[in-house]
Amino acid sequence: MSENSHSGEYTHRQILTILSGLMMGMFLGALDQTIVSTSIRTIADDLGGLSVQAWVTTAYLITSTITTPIYGKLGDNYGRKKLFMFAITVFIIGSALCSFATSMYQLAAFRAFQGLGAGGLFTLVLAIIGDIVSPRERARYTGYFMAMFGTSSVLGPLIGGFFAGQAVILGIDGWRWVFLVNVPIGIAALAVVYRTLHIHHTPRHIRIDWWGAISLVVCLVPLLTVAEQGRQWGWDSPRSLACYVIGAIGLVAFLLAERAMGAAALIPLRIFRLRPAAVTIAASVLVGVAMFGGIMLIPQYMQIVHGASPTEAGLLMLPMVVGMMVGSIGSGQVISRTGHIRWFPIVGSAVMVVGLLLLSRCGADTPMIWVSLSMLVLGLGLGNCLQPILLIVQSSVPPTEIGVATSSATFFRQIGGTLGVAVFLSVLFSTLGGNVQDELVTASQTPEWQQAVAEGHVFDPSTIAQVQDDSSFIEELPPVFAHPFQVGFAESMDLVFLIAAGVGVIAFLILLLLPPVELRATSASVAARAEADAS
Repeated sequence: MSENSHSGEYTHRQILTILSGLMMGMFLGALDQTIVSTSIRTIADDLGGLSVQAWVTTAYLITSTITTPIYGKLGDNYGRKKLFMFAITVFIIGSALCSFATSMYQLAAFRAFQGLGAGGLFTLVLAIIGDIVSPRERARYTGYFMAMFGTSSVLGPLIGGFFAGQAVILGIDGWRWVFLVNVPIGIAALAVVYRTLHIHHTPRHIRIDWWGAISLVVCLVPLLTVAEQGRQWGWDSPRSLACYVIGAIGLVAFLLAERAMGAAALIPLRIFRLRPAAVTIAASVLVGVAMFGGIMLIPQYMQIVHGASPTEAGLLMLPMVVGMMVGSIGSGQVISRTGHIRWFPIVGSAVMVVGLLLLSRCGADTPMIWVSLSMLVLGLGLGNCLQPILLIVQSSVPPTEIGVATSSATFFRQIGGTLGVAVFLSVLFSTLGGNVQDELVTASQTPEWQQAVAEGHVFDPSTIAQVQDDSSFIEELPPVFAHPFQVGFAESMDLVFLIAAGVGVIAFLILLLLPPVELRATSASVAARAEADAS
């Protein structure tokens, strides 16, 4: 079956064959996220840059976010298979480069290149599913993807923890294998995609909105940079003000470019005139802030506050993974049978807020069962939120623009995630020093501290500043000296979770504006072909 020979709906067997290739590509991106998130503390400690770890995460998110709508538009125009293979190839090369990094800033640069490929992995997969399966039937296949996500969520921490926990493997630093492991997996994904991904494409010849893409870069890069560096520069410093001005100019230029390009725009402005799309895209930004910003800190909470290894931290994330799988599969089954979807993202966002509020109550001495239950609730909320939001956006636009709609929803969620990571890490490290200092003053008055000093243990005050770059020394301190650091980290993280919960409340209020939505009964490829034949 060639890419241009298909003329009707796909059979269940054909869909499963195509899904095998899609899941390999998506597995690559999902595995990378879990591997890196559980090993970033080890990497940052080794490269001496714990407080600048946001650059590694933010650089990756910036490039993957900016390229997301570009992949969506190119896929709509020229077909998605070759583009998907190109994205996987770039991701493999970027992964290999990351393994050679000698500083956190160099690693951030290589992660930025890797993100150029990652921007196409999830967007193109979701758009291809929209091509071959109707929104209502799409929920039937959710289980396969959630099983893949669950597998990557289990394997990622195990693999990442194993590599990060080894000093050297085959003469190479253990943590560098966190990135090298993507190379064979990526090559296997390329082979599977080449053999299995045969989809029909109705050719379209629309100009590419390069001016929109350039102005988007001009808008986002300075704003995301100041979100990361503002606490060091000063939010009203000349450099910060310059970033605000450049970002504003880029935003105006982007809006003018999109208006001029009309139907060929990178993100067509008319999408925002559709109330279901406008509401869900606005909510996507806020859900992204809460999700990326909140989730990213949980593995570090496990490692720094509870002393878990990278592998243990990954495994301790399983309650949230289970919650996401149960929420997503459960909502998918109900949506498939009933066609009703409106209340799922509304309820999901409310449950997400509850989960974040519960996490904000977790301190240094909180039992793990409470932390696990909090993560389970957060996962249930996200599982009921993410897929329904995407289905609503895809059903709100014409079939020929499903790639643009998918990439727009993903783009705005990642924008929120990128801002969330930068701002929340800024909040974490700007409050950390003060919290640790206060806890040390309190602890130094206790009999336990006095006894440790009497036994010959000496506390080095310089470690208060050292914790910003390397937290590994906490594990080597006597428990009475280590506890104030753990409490300080927990208090700073609690503030982040509380802010994330506040953002989630705004998302809930926006989703209440969502009108009733009717999911399409035909796949986008069939609808687009019928539209082309009619014209």
